[in-house]
Amino acid sequence: MVGDIVGKPGRTIALEWLPRLRTRHKADFVIVNGENAAAGIGITADIATELLKRANVDVITLGNHAWGKREIYTYLDDEPRILRPANYPPGAPGRGYAVYSSSGGDVGVVSLQGRTFMDPVDDPFRLIEDILSEISARTKVIFVDFHAEATSEKQAFGWYVDGRVSAVVGTHTHIQTADERILPKGTAYLTDVGMTGPVNSIIGMNTDIILSRFTSLLPARFEVADGAAQLCGVLIDIDPTTGNATAISRIQVPTHEEMRQSRV
Repeated sequence: MVGDIVGKPGRTIALEWLPRLRTRHKADFVIVNGENAAAGIGITADIATELLKRANVDVITLGNHAWGKREIYTYLDDEPRILRPANYPPGAPGRGYAVYSSSGGDVGVVSLQGRTFMDPVDDPFRLIEDILSEISARTKVIFVDFHAEATSEKQAFGWYVDGRVSAVVGTHTHIQTADERILPKGTAYLTDVGMTGPVNSIIGMNTDIILSRFTSLLPARFEVADGAAQLCGVLIDIDPTTGNATAISRIQVPTHEEMRQSRV
């Protein structure tokens, strides 16, 4: 999985590196979170199609910015390979989970949004029970993108579903955490996979604008930063017979050290 793609810099590096990484790691299935792909907020049908076709992505997940571009609403209903959080109210466009075919077998993907410091949505802890009762009969390989602000909520959810899903990977904060592990009952866990976007930024946005907001408390329109980009992701190995994860490792392309050396 590759973390939140931010604007044109994120799309550019994703299009360049995702096919290479898929080949290098012999990946059976690739997921990206694309909720910030269109100028930092939301995604368009053209961008989603580009990621699915040119970057060879299997599924795009979204988050609280799923509704950032109104034109995506119909696309969410028509394209099964893009998921918005499942715990939005009934009647919201699109779907929040599905089972997909891959070279390694069927893969269930679930998009959920947390509630702490976020917009009010349905309880993800309760809803996952209904989702698992449906898709666990179809596949043992189940991946959850948990889009949330609070570290504690992400960790709590990982422990709640340990042994019942293959992986819980957090998104939303845009900062890759270093706590990748396999929980005791076999679920791979990472609090946040990080951002794919401009490095010299504040979570992908122009630093001057963000600093002005903090120092003046005056409103200002966010703008995606320019310059060099970095791809952040995670590679997970899963035993399809048990659904348990057997390995998890973080990915950064290029690494911060490689970027520093290139400036020397």
